[in-house]
Amino acid sequence: MAEKPQPVRVLYCGVCSMPAEYCEFGPDFEKCKPWLIHNAPDLYPDLIKQSNAKEADKVTEQLQSTGISSDGATPSATKQEEVKRLPGGKIKKKEKQEVVIEKVIRNKRKCITTVKGLELFGVKLSDASKKLGKKFATGASVVKGPTEKEQIDVQGDISYDIVEFITDTWPDVPDTAIFFIEDGRKVPAA
Repeated sequence: MAEKPQPVRVLYCGVCSMPAEYCEFGPDFEKCKPWLIHNAPDLYPDLIKQSNAKEADKVTEQLQSTGISSDGATPSATKQEEVKRLPGGKIKKKEKQEVVIEKVIRNKRKCITTVKGLELFGVKLSDASKKLGKKFATGASVVKGPTEKEQIDVQGDISYDIVEFITDTWPDVPDTAIFFIEDGRKVPAA
């Protein structure tokens, strides 16, 4: 008589909650390494060798960085920027500080000028839309764009004077940070 097959016991990672065998294919393998070294050393024997080598490097680095000084000052620690990781292992990039102006034509002769990115320079969009509407005597409103970020829509083609108005009204916005979108390409305004 044949033996009944027994169910397989699977060890799940305490960090990413995937089976430990598949941690190396997940987005947070670097975060999983300490847990794997402690709880599943037989699955990844190379990690133990790497961790021992890293610890030895840290000790030698600390020994080299410590020195005797007469004023008793300690060496300052270097600050590392924290990178935000999105699901799937993608890294979120920091937004560039730039103002993008685009002219969108609708109904053959009518057009709308959109201004994106003013909020990155500390400009309140509701106040900016009021000032743009008064200056150019048109309707202006704050709306959510296709990327779910707020932008200012101004009725009419005001792209001819808007760069000068933005730089005069908000001195924090430099000329070099203003771009036009023409034929799907970004073109500097200056």
